Amino acid sequence: MTSHIMPTYGRLPITFERGEGAWLFDQNNNRYLDAVSGVAVCSLGHAHPAVHQAICKQSEKLLHTSNLYNIAVQEQLADKLIEKSGMDNVFFCNSGAEANEAAIKLARKYGHEQGIENPAIIVMEKSFHGRTLATLSATGNAKIQQGFAPLVEGFIRVPYNDVKAIEQAVEQHKNVVAVLVEPIQGEGGVNVPADDYLNQIRSLCDRHHLLMMLDEIQTGVGRTGRFLAFQHNGILPDVCTLAKALGNGVPIGACLARGKAAKVFTAGNHGSTFGGNPLACSAALAVLATLDAENLIEQAAQKGDAICSAFKEQLRGNTHVVDIRHKGMMIGIELDSPCAELVQAALQNNLLINVTSEKTIRLLPPLIINDQQIAQLVETLSTLIVKHTDTPHES
Repeated sequence: MTSHIMPTYGRLPITFERGEGAWLFDQNNNRYLDAVSGVAVCSLGHAHPAVHQAICKQSEKLLHTSNLYNIAVQEQLADKLIEKSGMDNVFFCNSGAEANEAAIKLARKYGHEQGIENPAIIVMEKSFHGRTLATLSATGNAKIQQGFAPLVEGFIRVPYNDVKAIEQAVEQHKNVVAVLVEPIQGEGGVNVPADDYLNQIRSLCDRHHLLMMLDEIQTGVGRTGRFLAFQHNGILPDVCTLAKALGNGVPIGACLARGKAAKVFTAGNHGSTFGGNPLACSAALAVLATLDAENLIEQAAQKGDAICSAFKEQLRGNTHVVDIRHKGMMIGIELDSPCAELVQAALQNNLLINVTSEKTIRLLPPLIINDQQIAQLVETLSTLIVKHTDTPHES
């Protein structure tokens, strides 16, 4: 059968018809444990009643008006995000890439207001910020940039988890206006930096009057055991971007700003037709309310520790396991050789996982996963890893 969809995805040979909590069901009603959550999107699992009810209720009243008019539910969501984040204001859009585009534009305008003709943003190697042209240019992955030159200028790349490299870049380039960084690199391999990495970047940005911009698209909304990952460090950035889990599957993104950064955009500087529409904001409000009501963020920290401890116990002594690292429910198991075939092997065992950066199994389970499901995840995947590492592979 000919597909009329552009071949931009290497899809797995399966179609899901419905979901229930941490489970997905295919067209034959076979059940799969979802340890990817739509790539950190469905943190409340599938078909959560609170989100379902919010969407249905809002759809009966109003889906869209555009931002030509005030939107009450958008104001409510903004208030809630500011309360939870400590930031000052927010721009709503539809995705993580759009949120990062807004941050990049904000940083450039901030630079021009400081009299800098060609403002530059420091970004990290192995980072991922999106697939629009500007966010692709900011991303530290030459493979996904290939074929899309000329890329957008104005980005200076340094190694991740290396504050001295940032300092040197600032000293060498007098046009630096911001540092854009992920608190934990997701696509780059679940790379967890030193505990004080963000604190040092905050201090550096303060000394040099730069904007500290955090891409919390994957780490935000409870994934790491705090509402936002930077809250582990007791700091506040100047800009913070969100998306993914904010709508639990309903597309929504947000660019939050604070202090001098919150005053950069004025009417006409930026916009979005669908951004912050009533449907998306209603879903996001239901997500935030559920996280609080069910104490899911605190549980994410506890469950993440339990999952990693269980994997370390099961895989102890396996010399092919390079590292098992995590922050909350953002988990990476790095092997010493490429392991993409484990995705298909897991699928055959009714488990959904992801491999990123060639050698790292990335797990992003829904925050509502229970103890029995955790045990199944650990047992199934550990068995597959042992089998994989016991099998000779070409170097």
